[in-house]
Amino acid sequence: MVRIVTLVLLALFTQSGFSEDSPSRKAGYEQEQGFAGPGSTTEQLKEDDEVKAPVFRFESFDRALMPWFDWKAKLNEQTGLQLGVAYTSLYQSTNDAPAGAEDSAGSGILRLSGRWLLTNSESGNSGTLVFSVDHRHAYTDIAPADLGFETGYLGIPGTLFNDAQDLLGDFNWQYRFNGGRSGLILGRYDPNDYVDVLGYANPWTSFQNLSILFNASIALPDWGTGIGAGHWFNEQWYGLGSVSDANGVATKTKFFEDYDELYSTAEIGWSPSQSERYFKNVHLTLWHVDEREEAGVEESDGFTIGANWTFDQTWMLFLKAGWSDGTAPLYKESITLGTIYYLARRSDLIGFAVNHGEPADESLDDQLTTELFYRLQFAQNLAITPSIQWVSDPALNPDEDNITIAGVRVRLSF
Repeated sequence: MVRIVTLVLLALFTQSGFSEDSPSRKAGYEQEQGFAGPGSTTEQLKEDDEVKAPVFRFESFDRALMPWFDWKAKLNEQTGLQLGVAYTSLYQSTNDAPAGAEDSAGSGILRLSGRWLLTNSESGNSGTLVFSVDHRHAYTDIAPADLGFETGYLGIPGTLFNDAQDLLGDFNWQYRFNGGRSGLILGRYDPNDYVDVLGYANPWTSFQNLSILFNASIALPDWGTGIGAGHWFNEQWYGLGSVSDANGVATKTKFFEDYDELYSTAEIGWSPSQSERYFKNVHLTLWHVDEREEAGVEESDGFTIGANWTFDQTWMLFLKAGWSDGTAPLYKESITLGTIYYLARRSDLIGFAVNHGEPADESLDDQLTTELFYRLQFAQNLAITPSIQWVSDPALNPDEDNITIAGVRVRLSF
């Protein structure tokens, strides 16, 4: 037994993977950072292409995938098309569900995504078509996205993981100009990828709870048609703005409809440099959503403050706070504090965060949500992320003082 434990510890704390002479990317997917968040299609393509330092290296499997990555590199070089395929699954369970309620949930997401560089100039201006297609399916009677409301928690403990089946995610045109200092997006996209962005928030690879990943005091929209723009005024200050369909729904593919009901945002932010926006950032975001008559949701607005700071490229502290007026968002007030730690010798990530939320429905009590996760880069293309979420005073279940939700996410990308 002692020998087995020793071998496991050596595997966990000894760097493995590619040698120092190995390339840093599998297919060479390099692109400058734009205004999108780390969970967006463009940034996830780049992250999945990074050569990892995993716990274990399965050399035969890695060699078997090398022709695939070589083909992707050749395709990108010849046509400007970058492709990514990933399968991500999440299973969560709780022992605190009310009688008769479901106490476990699991689902998976198969995603094909792409970034096609169609126009490029020596001045740095470029035009790109971005797309993603999902197949989302539940393994159990309910999906993790529904487990919170099933247990009396006002929120979503498993962001993205639902039973929506086939859906078109991104389908938009992104244009960079002024040497990369300005950007424009037009088409179908997720507005949450482009507003109130901090570098820790990625539902594919970091936290799983919606209220910690995003700011639930915002009337968070879904995928829909819109237009957004961003500009760096100088080396430190930038501005963002967007207008999109307030009735956008991921499961319905429609373009430029219902534009009498809009979701609008404006943001001003500061970072030491454009390349450090994910790691060191302070911003103020204003938002407004029109009344949605058919949906029966009133007009709402609010503002948020976001800040994060990274030390030695390994340790990040972050804060998100928001206040709103109206019943469109989940929370009237939301404050999130947390930290993530990146293990530099390996590609593992640890995160812990606490969220305090005051529901927009004044008849409900405040909630306190915490989440702790450890992302284990098990193999070059496989990450396993166990997590534990603890909710104090669940707003929809006043008979329960606490709810604990344990989960594990598995992500295979290539």
